[in-house]
Amino acid sequence: MSENENNIPEAALEEEDAFEVKKVRLAKLAAMREAGKDPYTVTKFARDCTAAAIKDEFDRLENTEVRIAGRIMSRRDMGKANFIDVADGSGRIQVYQRVNDIGEETFAEYKKWDIGDFVGISGLVFRTRRGEISVHAHSIELLSKSLLPLPEKFHGLVDKELRYRRRYVDLIMDPEVKDTFYKRSRIISEVRRYLDGRGYLEVDTPVLHTVEIGAAARPFVTHHNALDIDMYLRIETELYLKRLIVGGFDKVYEVGRIFRNEGMDATHNPEFTTVEMYEAYTDYMGMMELIEDMYRTVARNVCGSAKVMYRGVEIDMESPWKRMTMAEAVKEYSGADYYSWQSDEQAREEAKKLGVELEDKNATKGLVLAALFDAFVEEHLVQPTFIYDYPVENSPLAKRKPSDPMFTERFEYFITGHEMGNAFSELNDPIDQRRRFERQVEQRRKEGANAEVDEDFIMALEYGMPPTGGLGFGLDRLVMLLTDSPSIRDVLLFPTMKPL
Repeated sequence: MSENENNIPEAALEEEDAFEVKKVRLAKLAAMREAGKDPYTVTKFARDCTAAAIKDEFDRLENTEVRIAGRIMSRRDMGKANFIDVADGSGRIQVYQRVNDIGEETFAEYKKWDIGDFVGISGLVFRTRRGEISVHAHSIELLSKSLLPLPEKFHGLVDKELRYRRRYVDLIMDPEVKDTFYKRSRIISEVRRYLDGRGYLEVDTPVLHTVEIGAAARPFVTHHNALDIDMYLRIETELYLKRLIVGGFDKVYEVGRIFRNEGMDATHNPEFTTVEMYEAYTDYMGMMELIEDMYRTVARNVCGSAKVMYRGVEIDMESPWKRMTMAEAVKEYSGADYYSWQSDEQAREEAKKLGVELEDKNATKGLVLAALFDAFVEEHLVQPTFIYDYPVENSPLAKRKPSDPMFTERFEYFITGHEMGNAFSELNDPIDQRRRFERQVEQRRKEGANAEVDEDFIMALEYGMPPTGGLGFGLDRLVMLLTDSPSIRDVLLFPTMKPL
């Protein structure tokens, strides 16, 4: 069992007051500085190998000199010979050093170093008698000093909230956490690769908006001093991307940060990342085919299969995804038949019989249908399922179905019982769009919002927008799915937390 500066077993160090440990380490630092060996003055260490490369290429590197650097994660002192585990960004490697190899002066200094310190090592790659691939050091130097103790190595940070607040420590101690974020980066890269390969152009649109649009999401408000106006952090990228379709780009997408001043739970964070894409001359069915193929492709490339485990359930993205209209889904899971309702009042009575309380006492048939869907259907959609043809009342940016104007050409898709994304045949009629915006703004103002019609967007539509399919999905939820993570906080490096 390793020991620390107070001769306390490492397993017991967790119980020590970090402040007291810090005082001891600060004293060590002061002594180093007094001796002219301030570790914080080191600016560079020329390494030529990583822990992972040594293990992966051992046959080639055996008996070869390498230069590695990383953090001391554990140590085993055996008199004049010692073992340490050193971690870099690729993994861990064992390092063996003897006083005869590194010199008495360096060895004496090394004995005062602590777990958490950064070191640079030159040495030969070899395999120990027990078969562990290691580096036999002939020189070692301190590159940076750690002033606070790491958590006990076998448990890391146990408190979930503390792990989110101190993600930097969580990453140090838990390789699986680090792997989640490596996968997140790969997922983003694969999404970009997929869309780029289909001829989409990646763009950036403004985060700060001058208009609070009438959408249901509440924005964060800030103030621009130079212009002396309030501005709003964006709640979507949609309207600017569609302006670009008007401008003549046929296919555009954005991987964008979104901000919504709303509640927080396992699938919601005030700031999150979406992918939105728009393609001229296609419709919502075209976007349906695209997203199914994208998820399948990304899963194969990142996870090795389009069948992945999520919370103990196999999610099959390989097989064709199920497709149902909203009316069909509500009938299947609640028994309520939208097409049997002769009036809005009859629809409301149906909801009452089923025990569903409506927020709007004057709810229309379409709003009742949406409420019954939320109450009875969503939780059952564990395997990938498209729900399409949404009521016009809650789809202000989607085209009406020519065959049934009470519905829109819109779909959402669901996996693990959660909505994952949303798509439309985009509304390009500026007259209809204005009417819908005005209704939306009226409702938002009743709720106390400072919402306005986006007149510039209406003007863009008046110049003409071709038939267009659009789709947006939450990137964080996709990462949750492909990393088997139960909470959005598990896939955000620094989730929003209330200050202590």
